[in-house]
Amino acid sequence: MSLEKVKEYFRTKGMEERIQEFEVSSATVALAAKALHCEENRIAKTLSFHVGEKVVLIVTAGDTKIDNAKYKAYFGTKAKMLSYDEAEPFIGHAVGGICPFAVNAGVETYLDVSLKRFETVFPACGSANSAIELSLEELEEYSGFVDWVDVCKISQG
Repeated sequence: MSLEKVKEYFRTKGMEERIQEFEVSSATVALAAKALHCEENRIAKTLSFHVGEKVVLIVTAGDTKIDNAKYKAYFGTKAKMLSYDEAEPFIGHAVGGICPFAVNAGVETYLDVSLKRFETVFPACGSANSAIELSLEELEEYSGFVDWVDVCKISQG
């Protein structure tokens, strides 16, 4: 189970107790914000893409959408998200709990600059009812990110 893999990962960092589990779903930005009693933009959503033969995760603020032109300029290809059925086998986490922690080997993680507006953000922890509050420095450290990217735009509602 994904949540157990993430718990084990954070256990090795002495941080397992910081993972929050909810009685309600946190599978979407809106549901996670409600469960956490925070603004939607502070939810660190993790989007998954095919980039050639690689699988790439982009962690972005909850109020953003991928800007196709910016994405193509950085990655050199059109944005092609993984399908619902591809997520778990390729990443190690199912849709609703995708996060940048304890992912399958070869998966690359990028952090979008939209997150830099916040001191702390809330990424999922491998299940549709979990999250952890991390500073940006902690997110950098524990996600094993490759680079900061600017591939999003703030969505207008």
